[in-house]
Amino acid sequence: MTDPTSAVRDRALALPSTELPAYLYDLAALREHAETVRAALPARVELYYAAKANPDPEILAALAPYVDGYEVSSGGELTHVHEAVPGHPLAFGGPGKTPREITTALELGVRRFHVESAYELRMLAELTARTVPDARVAVLLRFNLPVPDGSLENSSLAMGGRPTPFGLDPAEADETVRLLTDGTFPQLDLVGIHAHLASGLEAAEQLAVAESVVGWATGLADRHGFRLAEVNVGGGMTVDYAEPQRRFDWAAYGKGLGELADAHPHLTIRIEPGRALTAYCGWYATEVLDVKNSHGEEFAVVRGGTHHLRTPATKGHDQPCSVLPVDDWPHPWPRSAARRDLVTLTGQLCTPKDVLARQVPAAGLRAGDRVAFSLAGAYAWNISHHEFLMHPRPGFHYLGTEGRG
Repeated sequence: MTDPTSAVRDRALALPSTELPAYLYDLAALREHAETVRAALPARVELYYAAKANPDPEILAALAPYVDGYEVSSGGELTHVHEAVPGHPLAFGGPGKTPREITTALELGVRRFHVESAYELRMLAELTARTVPDARVAVLLRFNLPVPDGSLENSSLAMGGRPTPFGLDPAEADETVRLLTDGTFPQLDLVGIHAHLASGLEAAEQLAVAESVVGWATGLADRHGFRLAEVNVGGGMTVDYAEPQRRFDWAAYGKGLGELADAHPHLTIRIEPGRALTAYCGWYATEVLDVKNSHGEEFAVVRGGTHHLRTPATKGHDQPCSVLPVDDWPHPWPRSAARRDLVTLTGQLCTPKDVLARQVPAAGLRAGDRVAFSLAGAYAWNISHHEFLMHPRPGFHYLGTEGRG
């Protein structure tokens, strides 16, 4: 969906220029999408939201009825999510956890950790014994696993299947499992395996990876004789910025996960999508400041830029967008306007890399018109370099909430 929802369009056109750019989140659209995703998944497949994609409290709260918990990857995320959606289960993942972060997690009641290394496992055991000596903490060992041939070929970002800083090497599996099954760490319970290997995968590729991870995990459990209760196969469902109307096939993925769950009736399968849940609910709305010609190409300079919406620069794509014409022109000087059919949209930064979308069909685009960039609900504001050039920060509007927005 490139075009903004009616609520977003109305707000983007109603905001005065001085309140642009602005992030506009349609929470009704988010809830509808999350409900569709949840309905496509079997009951025995748990859905955790990866908060790193967009940790806004309003986003977290809107997802609460549809998710089984939240995955956090830092002490900051942990505290933030705990406060935003109190009482909901949290899983603490990510590499490089510090002693203070682990201690804080234990004090806040987190009882599920995705452990990334043998060092981290020993640290967790010691801090658990010291901080919550009467508690039992669930451990999922994260492994950087080999994957089926071709499964990651179309991945936009690979975290596994090759040398990376994420997870344990499979060669360490037997030794690490023994530490959790021979009584060395009685306060820790080995409940399962975690393997988030890649992002940007289609349903068939995701299923191939899930089947491979579950097969490897069950083999490890059989070899060591421990009860495998959970396998987390990660997230990474594709979001297509080139064809934003095309979405991940949740129905096919859910059907395949159901068959995998049926083949392992005592196993809980967990997924932790982020981008694929929230990207579609967000728009970055802004105003065209100027339209100019340069060496035969036309450029529209908009308020803001990639210091607010880093995604196109990070991923090397063109951010999908819609032009919202504005007929009112309050200034005494004439409006600049495009004379060609295709216009490249750039921001206000003093760098040629500040490009939001190239060669957009926007014949007649004028200064004062509005542009709404879609798929801005994930990895957008929260990954951007906000302070570069010290332009004003955008506004934030949450549409579809009771009594606000």
